[in-house]
Amino acid sequence: MTMQSVRRRDAIAATAALLAAARATAPRGAFAQGSTTPEVRKAVLGYIALTDAAPLIIAKEKGFFAKHGMPDVEVAKQASWGATRDNLVLGGERGGIDGAHILTPMPYLIHTGRVTQNNQPVPMAIVARLNTNGQAISVAEKHKPLGAQLDASPLKRVLNSDSKVAMTFRGGTHDLWIRYWLAAAGIDPDKDVQTIVVPPPQMVANMRVGTMDAFCVGEPWNAQLINQRLGYSALVTGQLWHNHPEKSFGLRGAFVQQNPRATEALTAATIEAARWCDTPANHVELAQILGRRAWFNVPPTDIQGRIQGIIDFGDGRTVTNPDIAMKFWRDHASYPFRSHDLWFLTEDIRWGVLPEDIDTAKLIGEVNREDIWRAAAARAGVPNAETPTGTSRGRETFFDGKVFDPENPRAWLESQAIKKLGAA
Repeated sequence: MTMQSVRRRDAIAATAALLAAARATAPRGAFAQGSTTPEVRKAVLGYIALTDAAPLIIAKEKGFFAKHGMPDVEVAKQASWGATRDNLVLGGERGGIDGAHILTPMPYLIHTGRVTQNNQPVPMAIVARLNTNGQAISVAEKHKPLGAQLDASPLKRVLNSDSKVAMTFRGGTHDLWIRYWLAAAGIDPDKDVQTIVVPPPQMVANMRVGTMDAFCVGEPWNAQLINQRLGYSALVTGQLWHNHPEKSFGLRGAFVQQNPRATEALTAATIEAARWCDTPANHVELAQILGRRAWFNVPPTDIQGRIQGIIDFGDGRTVTNPDIAMKFWRDHASYPFRSHDLWFLTEDIRWGVLPEDIDTAKLIGEVNREDIWRAAAARAGVPNAETPTGTSRGRETFFDGKVFDPENPRAWLESQAIKKLGAA
């Protein structure tokens, strides 16, 4: 062997040793510096049969998860928000789920152990918002002559402690919308009526048998109620708070920590899907996809109109206004503003779901991962003009004229005449 061959052999051996050492010290699944290849090809994500799950469903159907290196993502139907919570506690590695289409306050309630067995905290992360607007408060057909709309006060004549108003999860978005609506009219949701939990797909069936007076839920169930002539929509929630945040894309904190590149890939795919969902030319196809037996198993006509902003309230009112309809991307609908998370936490303090002394700033810092959204948006090719410049949307005005200032949430609580403070 020549001296040149020996030197080449030694150089190759040295390089191999360096690579072996790098592999030994690098985290499991690490790739070359700067790689965006996900650590895993699969994640199991839960969804409820609600139109605002569309970004996760479309990310699967249209191949956006596969495009970002995760072709084996499973989007699995959940029976209720309680089932979503239980499967998040389990985690994907134990037969549960890694993340979900979820009511925005729920990751906080799970993260703090407020809604888990034995109050055991399960770290969670919010990586994107899935939509704004797009829910409704619907009232039983028998109460239609009273004419309750944004103002719920006409219902005072018929509601009592035996009356049932339904939402989908204690402390969740639908709970907070119907409580806000009732309280603004002087109806105490804890004293003047019974507030009950009903899974979204069961709302219409429960109204049919006459067990409820009103409910708050997402689409397509409000439109279906009207199509079956069982009630009407008093309001859509975009009227209660214009461009309000609604569902989020939540992931288990352990998944995010162990799979940062996969997390970014999932978020980028969801962002691309949200943009697809918000393209008017895609709305008919979107309704057809969601209506399939594999997803919602409902007529596409129950979905399509309200996506397009054509709102038949079922009481003679019909409006066409895409600005109060569900948004997936427009007006920064996908961005997880921290100021919005603060409103939800403040309302859960108002209604006794969270204690008054909870450190909301610390909690939001732990759960809200808008940094992941920004990295994922760059990966998805989102123009800078479509990316918010800050993490707060500022002061928010509600239908009753009240203003939430994220710089002073205590003033919001003090301005509410009806509240239930003092969670244990």
